Amino acid sequence: MAFDVRVYNIVILGFAFMAVFTAFQTTGIIEQTVINSIKNDSLAHNETDTKSANGYYSLCIVYSVFAAANWIAPSIVTAIGPRLAMFLSAIVYTGFIAVFLKLKAWALYMMSAILGLAAAVIWTAQGNYLTLNSDKETMPRNSGLFWAMFQCSYLFGNLLIYFEFQGQEYIKADVRTTVYTILTVVCGIGVLLFLLLKKPPDTEMHSVNEDSGEGDPEGPLHSIKRAFQLFKMKEMVLLEICFFYTGLELTFFSGVFGTCVGNVVHFGNNAESYIGICGILIGAGEVVGGASFGIFGSKTIKFGRDPIILLGYIVHMAAFYLCFLNFPGNSPVEKSDAATYITPVAGIAFACAFLLGFGDSCFNTQIYSILGSLFARDSAAVFALYKFTQSTAAAAAFFYSSELLLEWQLLIMVVFGTIGTLSFFIVEWGIKASPSHLGYDKI
Repeated sequence: MAFDVRVYNIVILGFAFMAVFTAFQTTGIIEQTVINSIKNDSLAHNETDTKSANGYYSLCIVYSVFAAANWIAPSIVTAIGPRLAMFLSAIVYTGFIAVFLKLKAWALYMMSAILGLAAAVIWTAQGNYLTLNSDKETMPRNSGLFWAMFQCSYLFGNLLIYFEFQGQEYIKADVRTTVYTILTVVCGIGVLLFLLLKKPPDTEMHSVNEDSGEGDPEGPLHSIKRAFQLFKMKEMVLLEICFFYTGLELTFFSGVFGTCVGNVVHFGNNAESYIGICGILIGAGEVVGGASFGIFGSKTIKFGRDPIILLGYIVHMAAFYLCFLNFPGNSPVEKSDAATYITPVAGIAFACAFLLGFGDSCFNTQIYSILGSLFARDSAAVFALYKFTQSTAAAAAFFYSSELLLEWQLLIMVVFGTIGTLSFFIVEWGIKASPSHLGYDKI
């Protein structure tokens, strides 16, 4: 069998993102819990340099800058190419993880802002590079394969958390140092993996050229103009509602859910280690979904993307209902033994974690598929718009996560999940009704 450089690139891309986001997503899940432990130590030693640190606000800054930076990210990717863009961005991720080795509030917030820019660039470049290595037939398979590999990041990082955090009500300094040293090294390995990516061959879904600027003769500023044009299209406006929902549920499963689990007093001293188990199960759900839709992508695409989106919607609604029953309303912000509708059960929390991950993979793999197929010639701009809308929602959600009770956060996701699912259906049904329509004739 001849060597296929496109398959090679997808696999290396998956491994690189797996390493970088093993560090980042693990950090996101435990950030508020770890900061609470650091504050507890600082209070005992009368230190004040971490007093203003807040994990939710840090992630709010990340996603706020992420949202704004998505408007310029296509121009950056156009100017320097997706491979170099991902490599440089991954270095910033490594710096963010390293901040937790000696946490200072000012450094946390500064690196959060820089990371927001890097996140916009790395995800825009990733979407573009994935498209460059795919065609209409392989896009569902490649997006599913990448997603499954990428989400393995939840498995390894959270396995570390499970063993290191066992039996600790507050995370000790030596444990924190061990965890963040390992995560920083793993992120650094991801940086190096980006150097192994090869220039993709020309395909029918070619977008930004791998060589700086050659794919867009009108220059980087043209990418911003195209992004604004695409943003106003009917199909994109409808899809943006679905994008917004994915940002809300991203915030919930990547930051709020783990904090809720760690704050349930009924779980005892094992509550902190349960965060690791939940993270593993979120990743397992993501991997099962991504691998299934990747392996069977050529078959499922014949029935359309809407059945998979519907499956993701049903799974998420079930998870939200179980969270509503199982967790105290104030568990997103503090240790709580408040009354719940049922006695908190760790097994239910674990089931919710898997359902949240699986449902997220349903939405994201199909969004990647529809964008890569519908807007192939503008992949850098369109994936930037996707991440702009998603990160705007995530920033808003991280901001209100420290203010709203759990039930109100769940209600917001139910409303946007329902509307977003219906909006995706409208776009998908339009494609089925006019399969030759690629969206460009309206611009």
